[in-house]
Amino acid sequence: MNSLPKDIKELLHRGTVIPAHPLALDETRKLDESHQRLLTRYYLAAGVGGVAVGVHTTQFEIRKPEVALYERLLLLAAEEVKKAEKTLVMVAGVIGTTDQALKEAEVAAKAGYDLALLGLGGLQHLSEGELIRHAEKVAEVMPLFGFYLQPAVGGKLLSYDFWKAFADIPNVWAIKMAPFNRYHTLDVVRGVCHSDRWNEIALYTGNDDNIVADLLTAYQFKVGDELRRKEIVGGLLGHWAVWTKTVVDQFETIRKVKEERCGYDDLLTLGIEITDANAAFFDVKNNFQGCIGGLHEVLRRQGLMKGIWCLDPKDELSSGQAAEIDRIYRTYPHLNDDLFIKENIVKWRETK
Repeated sequence: MNSLPKDIKELLHRGTVIPAHPLALDETRKLDESHQRLLTRYYLAAGVGGVAVGVHTTQFEIRKPEVALYERLLLLAAEEVKKAEKTLVMVAGVIGTTDQALKEAEVAAKAGYDLALLGLGGLQHLSEGELIRHAEKVAEVMPLFGFYLQPAVGGKLLSYDFWKAFADIPNVWAIKMAPFNRYHTLDVVRGVCHSDRWNEIALYTGNDDNIVADLLTAYQFKVGDELRRKEIVGGLLGHWAVWTKTVVDQFETIRKVKEERCGYDDLLTLGIEITDANAAFFDVKNNFQGCIGGLHEVLRRQGLMKGIWCLDPKDELSSGQAAEIDRIYRTYPHLNDDLFIKENIVKWRETK
């Protein structure tokens, strides 16, 4: 069983910004390697603490035999991260049946990734007990980053009992909570807090509709005679794939406010602004149909992508979505990091 290195474990528990890495394609819908590397360099320069590759934002279609980009994309990001010469968390998305998930975990481990973000989408037919056994098998290959995906985009409702059992798995070290639902998020935190391993697992928000409030919230539960307090220490988010330098700055402000215990009002207002931006980027009006296209559109406007092409031609901007993104740019100019990119993009392109 591959265990998690001490420095990675410490970074995970300290909390950090982990963007979900998009896929850069050219007009023929083939990999645009130069812009793929450019994206990774942008995230590293923005000050992130890690990257997640092979996840939903990277497009699940990368695994299709006729596309076959999963391993290539993991390696491209890993090559850029190695140049950073600092401790960064490398997370690889792992999905599918147990056989597929085991193969992907083996590829990710070989590529030097630290954790497998275990997606359970597409496994709705399995019972919670079967899902736990599935996770246990993958955990024998790689340390796990759990993932509660919202049902609207293919996730399955999972109980408190599931999350307690999941937290009990010895090689689970973090959980991304993305049910977009406070009740279901609470099930995860309560399940973790009632596990004997509660202090070993770092909680990360994936709730793009509630990012700032999640990061400001501390949960506490009475377990026997012990009062257990648990915070959401960081995030692994598709939303953080854009305007990432501003995200890193905001994250540090949140840390400071939590330490000093003042300034919450301004941050809660900021949180609503970010949620409004997310609604445009993720195309909430159309049930998330344009969520990947929306992120691509922002990156295209900033020069980090040539276009918004996806592997599936049906994945594009919804009607009116570009106008919504225009509105967000006008309404919240302090949220974008266009100037940071403009000042550095030439340097990132020339990096060898």
